[in-house]
Amino acid sequence: MRTAAYFYYDAAWEDCPDPSTWGWSFDVVYQDVDPRRSQLQSLLKESAQNPPNYLVLRNLEELGDSLSVVTQRLAQFESFGVCVVALEQPYRSQEPARSDTALPHAESKPELLELLNDIQRQQRSRQIRQGHALNRLKGLLPPGKAPYGYRRGRDRYVIDRSVLPVLRDFYEHFLIYGSVRGSVRHIAKKQGKKISPSTGQRWLTHPVYRGDLAHHDAVQPDTHPPILLRAEAAQVDRLLRRNRSLAPRAASAPRSLSGLVICQQCQSAMGVSRVTARRQAYEYLYLKPMVCPQRPKCRALRYEAVLEKTIETICQTLPQEVAGLTQLPLDQITAGVMGVIAAKQAVIDQLPDLVSQQILDNKTADLRTYTLKTEIAELQNKLAQLPPVNLIETAKTVSIPQFWQDLSESERRFYFREFIRSVEIVREGKTWSIHLAFVF
Repeated sequence: MRTAAYFYYDAAWEDCPDPSTWGWSFDVVYQDVDPRRSQLQSLLKESAQNPPNYLVLRNLEELGDSLSVVTQRLAQFESFGVCVVALEQPYRSQEPARSDTALPHAESKPELLELLNDIQRQQRSRQIRQGHALNRLKGLLPPGKAPYGYRRGRDRYVIDRSVLPVLRDFYEHFLIYGSVRGSVRHIAKKQGKKISPSTGQRWLTHPVYRGDLAHHDAVQPDTHPPILLRAEAAQVDRLLRRNRSLAPRAASAPRSLSGLVICQQCQSAMGVSRVTARRQAYEYLYLKPMVCPQRPKCRALRYEAVLEKTIETICQTLPQEVAGLTQLPLDQITAGVMGVIAAKQAVIDQLPDLVSQQILDNKTADLRTYTLKTEIAELQNKLAQLPPVNLIETAKTVSIPQFWQDLSESERRFYFREFIRSVEIVREGKTWSIHLAFVF
């Protein structure tokens, strides 16, 4: 008994199937990528001389691009005595197969009509996906409305200048203060544009605003003019990664130490509380454990005292941390990644010559170009995640006590979270000290 498998797939939008996962044991496997289906033609010729007992398919529509072609080829196989089995459709040839007509083995006429309609739907779906894949390989626009900030051009997105100030104001505010909710409130007040925090998060992270097109999990870089520049995008990613360890409200809290202070004794996060006196403008700020299991509970601390001690500790310990950071081969890592990007770009530049020499066809060259550009985008993303070179110089600057005295609370919050992962309160009886955990 011989069992054969056949499948057709389009490498532009689907992965190569693995017949070993179909639950059958196959003597021979035929596969086609070319729409001409040369392997299927070979299978038909061989079946005329030495037909297999079973032919296993995923779907009947893989036999052709139209219903008439599918039924014709199915009738050919069954006329050779081959039992055709469709794994994802309710179809299995009778044994022995009849040769008078195609698709004769439905249980009833409604089931036969449903199967024929399903084949047509699947072929229509495949044609649509092939069209989308072809547009994707050529860097053309996906279907649908252009995202906010862009208009649909002839073959790419064009920046909508009428709403560009809204997006730029949003990005600039976020880069200064590092708060999504704060930036959302800012453009609502200044620009009159009301959006949700989730929309603001999308503006910060979606590849389209960085000049890239996103297709499923792949990103095709530099397809249209960006609104968020690469250097700004790298800073945005660093700020968002920094905020993930904080509670949503703490990320936009007005106090610089919000979300950073932890009590070492009870391991509880310490929140900022405010107390005001009646008929007085003075307010008293203090830090207290939010969920303290100790009895008696860990006492609260003056906010100003913790803030001053934190600044003092930064100025004392940050230079030592920076000295260790300078030993990291950031320049070598950056140069290595840039070299790989340049090598892939050189391959892309060679593809038109290979097409002109008829070594590659246009579709294969487009697919290879798309794959290489996607890999370049991933490398650029890794490059953006590396610490910036000027971070070392910035760390030296913030080690000066006078630097902190000239900042507002929002500006201190930005720099604290740039360098500090947590501020730990170490209690020793009635005294306490500060231990800083840096992000390095």
